[in-house]
Amino acid sequence: MMTRLRSLIQSFTYWFGRRSMQSRLVAAYILILLIPSIIVSNYFFKQIRDTYISDALNQNSFLLEIEKMNMLNQIEAIEMAAQLAISDDGIKDYLRINEEPEPAWLIDLAWGPFKDIQRIQTNNPNITHLRLYTNNSNVTEMWPIIFQEKRIASEPWFPKIKDLNGGELWVFNYSDPDILQRYAADASEELPKVSLIRQVLSGSYRGVIQVDMLLKHFAPKTFAGIVDDSSQMVIVDQEGQLFMDRSQSFMTSHEGLRDEVAIQFANLKQQAGDFEKTVHARFSLNGSSFLLIATPMERLHAHVLNIVSLEGALNNVSKAQGQIIAANIVLIFLLSIITYYLNSIILKSLRRLTETMKRVRKGEVTATIAIQGGGEVGELAHHFNKLIRTINELIAQGVRKQAVTKEAELRTLHSQIDSHFLYNTLENIKMLAEIEGQRTISDALTSLGGMMRYNFKWSGEYVKLKDEIRHIRNYIDVMNIRFDEPIRLELNIPSEFMELEVLKMSLQPIVENAVKHAWPEFPDQEKRIKIDAIAWEENRITINVTDNGIGMEPYRLGRLSEILRTADNEELPSVDYGRGGVQAGGIGLRNVHQRIRLFYGNEYGIEVKSEEGEFTQVTMTFPKVLLTGGGSGHEKSDDRG
Repeated sequence: MMTRLRSLIQSFTYWFGRRSMQSRLVAAYILILLIPSIIVSNYFFKQIRDTYISDALNQNSFLLEIEKMNMLNQIEAIEMAAQLAISDDGIKDYLRINEEPEPAWLIDLAWGPFKDIQRIQTNNPNITHLRLYTNNSNVTEMWPIIFQEKRIASEPWFPKIKDLNGGELWVFNYSDPDILQRYAADASEELPKVSLIRQVLSGSYRGVIQVDMLLKHFAPKTFAGIVDDSSQMVIVDQEGQLFMDRSQSFMTSHEGLRDEVAIQFANLKQQAGDFEKTVHARFSLNGSSFLLIATPMERLHAHVLNIVSLEGALNNVSKAQGQIIAANIVLIFLLSIITYYLNSIILKSLRRLTETMKRVRKGEVTATIAIQGGGEVGELAHHFNKLIRTINELIAQGVRKQAVTKEAELRTLHSQIDSHFLYNTLENIKMLAEIEGQRTISDALTSLGGMMRYNFKWSGEYVKLKDEIRHIRNYIDVMNIRFDEPIRLELNIPSEFMELEVLKMSLQPIVENAVKHAWPEFPDQEKRIKIDAIAWEENRITINVTDNGIGMEPYRLGRLSEILRTADNEELPSVDYGRGGVQAGGIGLRNVHQRIRLFYGNEYGIEVKSEEGEFTQVTMTFPKVLLTGGGSGHEKSDDRG
């Protein structure tokens, strides 16, 4: 699965990367605007939904509390009526009689205590029935208040009476049957009611009092008969049975809602236990959202529920959300079209630059682009034009380098003509000098032969530093034949530098320049040439060639520096190398300088320092490159042959 996902991501990345910049910019623009707008819209509409649910919860919880207060008031009225009825002494005496009462007593009872009880019901018209049931067979039934206990023996709650121990029992029922069973059906039987059941105690158990009140009076909001398609209140008794106004269509219009409410209420009780405060839960049924709010009625051992449908409001919120998201998409689509055409205008210069690059790739290295204005594209075009100029300069430089190499090869080729004859001739003369005992001449011929081999054998532009130093030693040995006071060559070069790459014949012309111009007026003075090699930074080497000759005046030093800076196609100025006269010199040093810059780069070359009457120092810098490997680890290893 992860492999397939990575493959899809790579395929999409490859496909997206091949699109034009204009298309990618528009796609990025759409993503940058569309995704945040959808996220923000969802977030705000979620807040709206949560706010609506919170408001619905608060509003319906408030209605539930009002209903609870109404029920508590009715509970007080029912309990008060029951207490007044069983507290009447005449009634208690009547329930305790041991023999059949006299007619006169019954008449007194009817006009006294019996009327008082009827007055209790009259004063509270919400009370439907107030009945006393007795197990005393001597008591004569007096409708509609006093009855024999056998008339309620079949009621489901009757077995629970003996366990009340002076307590109360509240019973809910959907019907109110005729206690005398005078007819099979009556309209009142369809009216749900609540009944308070209490024992009548007067020294001992005397019977039961039952006070009935229709639920439309007991819980007016629950059984008001007002049609509400968005909510309905329900009473759940201690047996878990639901009592509701059946005339309302809310519960019946949602299939399975009644059973789901029972399940959700059971889960709520399981989670919250015997809760003492209002609790709520949110659930869904058949794709519709509902809010269940429950509050306990401790004295009834029951709960009052309010089931609220959230579907209408949430559908309106979802519809508004969909409309806003659709409007955002349409708006972003229109803006994307406008952006596409604006980008096509903005990126026109970039396309011109791309076309010019393609022409350069095909070989038109002289192609340039003229873009007006600034900005990133203008800056890119400017640097592209500079790059083209640099490429042309490098091409010209490469051509010059090839020309120099060819010229050196031709010189070498010319020099190699009959080179074996010259080597053999020098060897013969050397052997003759050794036979004659002329060791000085023999050594000079050995050095001269080494110089000739070094000059004639030109297999490449680069040699090891030790080879160039060996050639300089041979040159000094040959030149010392001219001087009574020989030139002393001092070398201060670390052994690890001997394997470094240098241009062939780059140091020898500098030494030759010192030999020719350092001591023109004092041939017998001490002659000393010192060569120092120093690592300058990690990738750069500096070699100083210093003589103790006559030096140069500042003016002549400046002229020589000007010669070194002169380009190939410019006329060379002349420079005086000393008191001996003016020389069109500096050309050898300039050639070395140009070769170093040509093969290594413009940041390398030579520099001349001098102090009149003291010294002249030529400093040569070149990159630190090993020709055959080894070194300190920082050098670049390259075998150039």
